[in-house]
Amino acid sequence: MTDEQPAVEPPLLAMRDIVKSFPGVRALDGVRLTVRGGQVMALLGENGAGKSTLMNILAGAEPGYAGTITCAGRRADIRRPKDARAHGIAMIHQELNLVPELSVAENVFLGREPLTARGTVDRAAMERRTGRLLDRLGLEVAPRQRVGRCRIAERQLIEVAKALAGDLRLLVMDEPTSALADAEVRRLFTVIRDLTADGTGVVYISHRLEELEEIADAVTVLRDGRFVGERPMAGTSREELVRMMVGRPLTELYPRGGAQRGGEAVRLEVTGLRCAPPDGRPLHGVDLTVRAGEIVGLAGLMGAGRTEVLQALFGVYGRRVEGTFALDGHPYRPRGPRHAIRRGMALVAEDRKAQSLVLGATVTFNSSLSALRRYRRPWLTVDRATERAEVRARVRDLRVRTASLATPVGRLSGGNQQKVVLAKCLLTRPGLLLMDEPTRGVDVGAKAEIHALMDRLAREGTGILAVSSELPELIGMCDRVLVLCEGRLTGEFHRDPARGPRAEQEALLRAAMARPVAAEPPGTGRVERVRSTDVGRADGGERR
Repeated sequence: MTDEQPAVEPPLLAMRDIVKSFPGVRALDGVRLTVRGGQVMALLGENGAGKSTLMNILAGAEPGYAGTITCAGRRADIRRPKDARAHGIAMIHQELNLVPELSVAENVFLGREPLTARGTVDRAAMERRTGRLLDRLGLEVAPRQRVGRCRIAERQLIEVAKALAGDLRLLVMDEPTSALADAEVRRLFTVIRDLTADGTGVVYISHRLEELEEIADAVTVLRDGRFVGERPMAGTSREELVRMMVGRPLTELYPRGGAQRGGEAVRLEVTGLRCAPPDGRPLHGVDLTVRAGEIVGLAGLMGAGRTEVLQALFGVYGRRVEGTFALDGHPYRPRGPRHAIRRGMALVAEDRKAQSLVLGATVTFNSSLSALRRYRRPWLTVDRATERAEVRARVRDLRVRTASLATPVGRLSGGNQQKVVLAKCLLTRPGLLLMDEPTRGVDVGAKAEIHALMDRLAREGTGILAVSSELPELIGMCDRVLVLCEGRLTGEFHRDPARGPRAEQEALLRAAMARPVAAEPPGTGRVERVRSTDVGRADGGERR
């Protein structure tokens, strides 16, 4: 008598031979994906490889596809978002799907609001349950707060809370940490581990390979809309993953080697920057300089004031900004973005879709939008030939993957949209470039290209002030790193240790969780460690 073989449990999700075409292009060609209960399956590929399209099919947002989908061994016909929800599938999109005019609680329970015995919306229960979800994520936002007033990083965590509010069996996360600082990432990973311990499956899309080594169990790689392979995460090197993704030799990720000092000319000098943005972190006496040919980084936890510094310098807050400013040795007042552009400043904004691009307009329109004064001719006409020639040169230089310059920019992948934003900035020929999360949501190949562009611009004399939530990026690319906490500078670190404290990850994190000594004037650099309760909140602890 032979022993009976144990029954093999069918996978939580199996997608087989998935094909999806758009006009003029086959986005997916015979792709497959398998996810088991309690597993984190990483989904990798360059921008445009088909990852988001495949997940949109799974979420019911792309109905016109061929192939089969099974959930727990049963055929699933997913043609609408409602079908996905019926199978316990939730997706956190890279481009967030929140309603800015509604509150946090209303967004979290949109379409599935709890009801009272009378059949009306039970707002008290909805806000109470939302509060518990926000506590779980360590997010200090009031359930009644309007989402439009929340930062990008806060909105990403609200999307996670929205997914956790339903009957969840499979969670798809498309670049969930792209705007999160390290402390928020730690908290999110804890939530993911809790979910998988309960048997929930997770599809995790990220371009941060160091994250996958920590959180993923296995990895599936796509390239040019085709399945390349599946590997266990343990024992698979980054070099092999990059080779599978890119299919070509990859240039150095951080090309800015050696001790770069910048030129003698000071592009930007700021003394005593103060500002009280209507929906952001107040700034308290920030001092900084950026020299020609220098890359200066801004680090800090979520809500530290990094974005507010860039927006204040670019004139977004107008007369709310106080302080003394000089641009290329001449007095400067941040009156507004148009004035900043004319003075030789450009901004790569944090939220490219809301702040930098007109999604329904063409690549040409978006690229030349900020530089139209250069192509203007008499009688308010535009020199279209020169405009197209210069846009084409930038698109070719930045390796933007687009069918033509007439393609609506909304049809491009996230990484190629970011390159169009860069083209728009570069066409203004800036002497000072402000970059807010310049590699957010782009693949490792595009990230290397953007880093190489930053290095080249700096060597040509451009001053760069860059915000990034990725500490390795700041350390690898910046000549100096300034750290903010609660709208104040709490540290300055250098690539060259001969010039000051060396930029190292642990030192940056310590400074990010410190505040200036109350008796000292802002910008002195003296700091004290925050109380343990403050560290708990900064590290994702519960609200108090």
